Amino acid sequence: MPFTQPVGLKPINAALANCRSVSGRLVVRMILLTIAMLASTATSVGVDDPGNSSGEKNQTRAKNGVRGSERRLPGSSMGPPICLSANNLSIATGQPSQVLMSSGSTHIPVWSLSGSTVGQSVAGLVSGLPSGCAAVKVEIVVTTTDESTSPIDGDVYRCHLSQMVEDASFTSRYVLGTPVRTALPAAPLYTRTIVLECYYPVDPNAPLWVRIQREPGDPADSFTHPTGLAMVKVTPLNALPKPQVVQDVSGYSSWPMIQAIGEKLVCVYSRGSGHTIAEDARAVYARTSMDNGKTWTAETVVADTPNGGEVAIGKGLDSTGAMFLWVRRIGSEWNHDLYRSTDGVTFSLVATPKLDVMPIQITDIFNVPTVGLMALWFAGNYGDNGPSHSWGTLTSNDDGTTWVQTTIESGLTKPQWPTEPSAVYLGDGRILAVARTEQGGISTARSQFQMVSTDFGATWTRTQTNIGEVLASTPSLILDAETGLLSNYYYQRGRGILRRRVVDPDDVFDNPLKWPDSEAVATGSRITFDAGNVNATAIGGTHYLAFYSGEASDTAVLVSVLPAPTAGD
Repeated sequence: MPFTQPVGLKPINAALANCRSVSGRLVVRMILLTIAMLASTATSVGVDDPGNSSGEKNQTRAKNGVRGSERRLPGSSMGPPICLSANNLSIATGQPSQVLMSSGSTHIPVWSLSGSTVGQSVAGLVSGLPSGCAAVKVEIVVTTTDESTSPIDGDVYRCHLSQMVEDASFTSRYVLGTPVRTALPAAPLYTRTIVLECYYPVDPNAPLWVRIQREPGDPADSFTHPTGLAMVKVTPLNALPKPQVVQDVSGYSSWPMIQAIGEKLVCVYSRGSGHTIAEDARAVYARTSMDNGKTWTAETVVADTPNGGEVAIGKGLDSTGAMFLWVRRIGSEWNHDLYRSTDGVTFSLVATPKLDVMPIQITDIFNVPTVGLMALWFAGNYGDNGPSHSWGTLTSNDDGTTWVQTTIESGLTKPQWPTEPSAVYLGDGRILAVARTEQGGISTARSQFQMVSTDFGATWTRTQTNIGEVLASTPSLILDAETGLLSNYYYQRGRGILRRRVVDPDDVFDNPLKWPDSEAVATGSRITFDAGNVNATAIGGTHYLAFYSGEASDTAVLVSVLPAPTAGD
């Protein structure tokens, strides 16, 4: 969640140095009023040096494309943000009002957005984006004078973005932003900077239309009083580094798994004629790389059973460091085969467990002390609303030869159902897992699940997070042993953005609504189901992210390479 704090003089001085108006000049009147009001606010609550803001992280990430390799700092901006004050915005929908928000003798113009009336929004036009700008980040600055403000309540905002490009409808580049929930501040006149969009690709030569809307009809907007929109900040961004190609032959190559065996990368994927899982034409293949994903060996066949379709669904390591691979095999019946490989080239069948509840999928394998190997599974039907869905664990204490299935939850409806989960062991019996949601619609109810255990996976608690920019977005977690930082990677289908959220897992283990803002690390095709399903691995201080992109019936398997986040980021 965006960091909430009273604003003193230091952040405002930074704003004076870094913020410019749509015409390239500082929004002097706006900033001076903000300085006066917020300085007096800080004095009234005894604050003279606020804490650090959430701001931009110094983490490295990858750039969009198909070939080549390049590294940049995440969100590396091309210059200061372009700021729209309340005076630069006008009514777009409903009847919001522009008012002076006052504290004593200081006043600041804001747009008052109702906490009970749905459909109020304001809009402005941004021009003058720097040449070479590839994308923008959109933030808003909001505050309230209401004495009832409290962190137990939240409000929700979203942005509408479009560009006015020559010879094209302005709706052709329209994006309806994801609703973003935040907690209210503990006292009136505190400000919050809220990231509504971290990466919207732009044409730098075209004006950008920005519309900001509060969503009091969203289930997470519990604050019934007005809030004040003081500023919109649009930051121009550089392009993201290009991912590297693993597989781009003709066919629907999809759903990759990537695993490090020592210093070797192994990328496994399946290929068929389209977005289907049971066709006989679909088989599983593997390629390996010894140069950080720059080049890949010729593909080898992992599994190609006659009269059945096969898909790689999970990976991991055994106690000796060899690679495990779960392959779902669908013919006259469903089976889940476990393969093992020491070189990523030849794979041998280890087990085909007979399970009381047949999963749709078994996910990545990880080690849990006192238990052995563990993987999560989920069962049900994507097209059924339930209550017929379930999920649970598979455990093995003999290095994968035999497996014990445990059901954690059953009888779930589709909105309650966590699917395609990824999990990490944190130590002291604690496990943290994140799962995709099958919830439809566009509201904060459509967000990733978080499941946690404090007793080595015997019992679990499931809740929803504040990770809402998802659409059939399968997560993949990496816990860096050196820093203790947890990276959550997921692909926002339909938008074509591979995102990352980085956190100290202790901060979210009991607080699933406090995941920090996302950052874009790569982009792919915007075809809703012909791109996505990221899977991640690490070698030392480098993360490798496999995903697929294209359009049926030709898609490519790609790998993005980026340094792991560091403790100082």
